[in-house]
Amino acid sequence: MSQIDSLPPLREVIAEHGLRAKKELGQNFLLDLNLTARIARVGGPLEGVRVIEVGPGPGGLTRALLAEGAREVIAIERDPRALPALAQIAEAYPGRLTVISGDALEMDYRALADGPTRLIANLPYNIATPLLTGWLGVEPWPPFFESLTLMFQREVAERICARPGDDAYGRLGVLAGWRTDARIAFNVGRQAFVPPPNVTSAVVHLVPKPVDNTLPVKLVEQVTKAAFGQRRKMVRQSLKSLGVPVEGLLAAAGLNGDERAEELPVEAFLAMAKALPGLR
Repeated sequence: MSQIDSLPPLREVIAEHGLRAKKELGQNFLLDLNLTARIARVGGPLEGVRVIEVGPGPGGLTRALLAEGAREVIAIERDPRALPALAQIAEAYPGRLTVISGDALEMDYRALADGPTRLIANLPYNIATPLLTGWLGVEPWPPFFESLTLMFQREVAERICARPGDDAYGRLGVLAGWRTDARIAFNVGRQAFVPPPNVTSAVVHLVPKPVDNTLPVKLVEQVTKAAFGQRRKMVRQSLKSLGVPVEGLLAAAGLNGDERAEELPVEAFLAMAKALPGLR
């Protein structure tokens, strides 16, 4: 009998420990072990890899990560009710699962990385976007992780992977497109979760790519915030909120000024961000 076969079914674990999903914690549990194994494999083989998982809940994905050969899983869980269920998994995989009880938004993730590290998680939906922007905003780049494989609401996944001209293209798409190659790996229907959410979900895979480390993230964020803050207006108008000579920004990016933010390539935002300090 394998370690994963020695563990009780997830539905029994949920009943035993009273793990009713809490809306205020953004919880929707994955119980389909074929699906969790598929998520674990999105980024390739896990042998020799440390995985950081956020919001494991009863541990469906945690089991899959360990069964697929992860060297070690660091699971961050805010809900104390889930800790006994995760302790059962730790007993089945001695020395390979470390559970941290705490707030995922307050973790020092770089300190948790050790050797090849990936973040793989069915993220709590109420903190998914701030977690992602935090990971994409780490400096210096490349970051401490090899890749991110994360579950989001489908709408958020489309924003992450959007390209210029897409309806979903915005600040998140610029940040992800600048620093990673991002793709939607597959969709996940409502029925895969307990309880079923009101929306379709999707697994997104992001792989870091080289960037200019002399360009601070905060400058890119300032430019995208201004440009998309009034996304239906021409950028000549929307960029005025930056309080700098707009013509200088437009010239740096080779723009006429009558474009709209959702039409601009990532490179245009980077060029304007680089010019920003000299215009102040």
